[in-house]
Amino acid sequence: MDPLDKLVDGFNNFKQRYYIAEPELYEELVDRGQSPKTLVIACCDSRVHPAQVLNTSPGDIFVVRNVANLVPPFEDDGKSHGTSAAIEYGVKHLKVEHIIVFGHGQCGGIKSLMAGGVGAEDDSFIDPWMSTAVPSREKILELHSDKPFAEQCQICEQAVIEVSVKNLLSFPWIKSRVDAGKLEVHGWYFEIEKGILFEMKQEDGSFSSIR
Repeated sequence: MDPLDKLVDGFNNFKQRYYIAEPELYEELVDRGQSPKTLVIACCDSRVHPAQVLNTSPGDIFVVRNVANLVPPFEDDGKSHGTSAAIEYGVKHLKVEHIIVFGHGQCGGIKSLMAGGVGAEDDSFIDPWMSTAVPSREKILELHSDKPFAEQCQICEQAVIEVSVKNLLSFPWIKSRVDAGKLEVHGWYFEIEKGILFEMKQEDGSFSSIR
């Protein structure tokens, strides 16, 4: 099937499921606007759409997607910061109660990083973006040089979740809400190979299965 025809068929299925089968859902979303309780920062990877993986309904989650689900540290420089702007909207305007950094296995961005891809192209947008994760790569190569490449990648996939969680707390309007008990920040990791969801323990950065 033509890829665009598949999308049109998908829209028709979506319309049947929500607009026809549950008309009151979108009536409420139109009348009252969106009020999601959770902001999810996820990767662009086409295999791990958070709304699908987490089986959410329209209006449940506010989603920010980028390469490798990274959150850069807070910068008050007046420049354009797409991910930070979206996070600001979710926190300040939608007043979400939870932020989830949603990482996953088999991440192409992390694989490229671990293979030394960062800095390979002078005109790349990806390379400077991935620089947030470079310290994680260097630490993993130092501490886990004896491990297979695939395992190093998995360690890095989880490490950058911890980095992003810590970077979220560098945003003053996130930190203040966390300290006030109005906002919680989480790190989740979806092991795509086995369909297992893990949660990060913020005390030590370790991951344990949720289910």
